[in-house]
Amino acid sequence: MCGTCGCGSEKNGVVIQNPLEIKTHQHEHQNHEHHHSHEDEHTHEHTHDGHSHNHEHNHDGHSHSHEHTHDGHSHSHEHSPHKKKVLEIEQDILQQNDIMAARNKGYFEAKSIFALNLVSSPGSGKTALLERTLKDLKEDLSFYVIEGDQQTLNDANRIAAVGIPVIQINTGKGCHLESDMVYDAVKKLDISDNSILMIENVGNLVCPSMFNLGESKRVVIISTTEGEDKPLKYPDMFHTSDICIINKIDLMPYLQFDLAQLKENALKVNPHLQFFELSATTGDGMEAWYQWLKESRITLK
Repeated sequence: MCGTCGCGSEKNGVVIQNPLEIKTHQHEHQNHEHHHSHEDEHTHEHTHDGHSHNHEHNHDGHSHSHEHTHDGHSHSHEHSPHKKKVLEIEQDILQQNDIMAARNKGYFEAKSIFALNLVSSPGSGKTALLERTLKDLKEDLSFYVIEGDQQTLNDANRIAAVGIPVIQINTGKGCHLESDMVYDAVKKLDISDNSILMIENVGNLVCPSMFNLGESKRVVIISTTEGEDKPLKYPDMFHTSDICIINKIDLMPYLQFDLAQLKENALKVNPHLQFFELSATTGDGMEAWYQWLKESRITLK
C-alpha cells in the first residue's frame, strides 16, 4: 500500500472491462463518493486556581485524552499511535497481495502460460513495443494482454485493433496493478494453455515494484530520452526486474545519452539484468527480443 497516495484503498474505483464489449467509445467519469463523518464528543470539566481540568475528545474514531491542572498541578496526554497503524496496514496489504500472486503463479504454471509484467515510466514506449511485438509474432505465438491504466480504454483499443484478446484494468486512484486485479482479468480472458500473457502495468517506476503479480518474468522498459541515472533514482524497480529493454535507440544520435553508463548503473543495482537495445518505431534490435520470447516460451514447456 502506498502510504502517501492511498492506492491500497478498496474504494479506488477499479474497473475491469473488455474493449470489444464496449459499443460506444465515450469518456466515462467515475462517480466519486465523498463521505465525511465527524463525531465530536466533548466533555469539559473546568475549575481554576489550583483545580483540575479534564478534556475528552473523540474525532472520527480517534480518541484523545487530556488532563490538565494548573499552578503546580500535573498534565497528562494520551495519543493514538497512528504511524504504527499505517505500517501494520501496509504490511497486511503486501502480504495479502503475495498470497494472491502465488495463486496466479500456480495457475500460470499449471497451464504453461508465460506471463510478463511490463513496467516503465510513462512515455518509455511500452505500449508501442507491445503493439509491434504482437503484430510481428501473432502468427507464431499465442498472445493475451492485460492493460493497466488509471483511466481510458486507449491502450486496450490499440491492442484489440491488432486482433489480440485484451482486457483493460482501470485502477482509478491506484498507481499500480495488484495480483487480485490480474486474477479477475485473467478469468475474463479465458487464456488457453501454452500462451504468452503480456501484462502492461500502470506507468510508474515506484509502486509496481512492490507488488508481485505472479508473473514469470518482470521486464522494465527505459527509453534513451530518460537519462542514464534512472536505475539509480528508482533502484527497487530495476532490482526486482529480470529484463531491461532500452527503447528508442534510433534517437541516440540526437541525444546526449551514454548507453554504456546506463547499463553500468543498472548492473550496480541488479548484476543479473539481461539487456535488449531496440527501437519499437524502426524495428532495430527487435529480432533479439523476439528470439528471447520464443526461447523462453519453449523453456517454459
